[in-house]
Amino acid sequence: MQTLSSRIVYKNRWMTVREDAIRRTDGSHGIYGVVDKPDAAMVIPVENGRLHMVQQFKYAVGDRFWEFPQGTWEQASGYSIEDLARGELREETGLVATHLHFLGRTYIAYGFLSQPMHIFAATGLTQLDAQPEPEEQDIVRASFTWPEFHHMVAQGQITDAHTLAAVSLLRLKLPGLAG
Repeated sequence: MQTLSSRIVYKNRWMTVREDAIRRTDGSHGIYGVVDKPDAAMVIPVENGRLHMVQQFKYAVGDRFWEFPQGTWEQASGYSIEDLARGELREETGLVATHLHFLGRTYIAYGFLSQPMHIFAATGLTQLDAQPEPEEQDIVRASFTWPEFHHMVAQGQITDAHTLAAVSLLRLKLPGLAG
């Protein structure tokens, strides 16, 4: 597939939406709509058999959801993915990790979104004050045992795709932390 042209159709501080004119392998033409966003990080804070999670309102779907701390820094530059992971953990939960273990990278919705999610496990946790962004003022923090987490998944209370994928990576890479 070949990109023939690309134009930005919308841009704000969180994302850029572009439309690409393409030529397929068979020579036919088409378009792709692509959302570009900076890399994101997710952190699974685990300590003493408990998982620290946050619950937030997600505007696009109009409801609140439990998930692991995650996000991106849209306006910052010159930081590492590990800095981002540590920053999101501190902002959303107030937790600081002695150890951050990289578990893997996934894509949020690669059919239209270029953003990768870098997933970490955090251990050796110290509780400080959370520093939520303005959009996160309604954030709720809680910790759950593995059986509680499993029950919440089974009951449909945890539906965030990356939270569910992150647990799979944790079980594969650091099975001693996964319940």
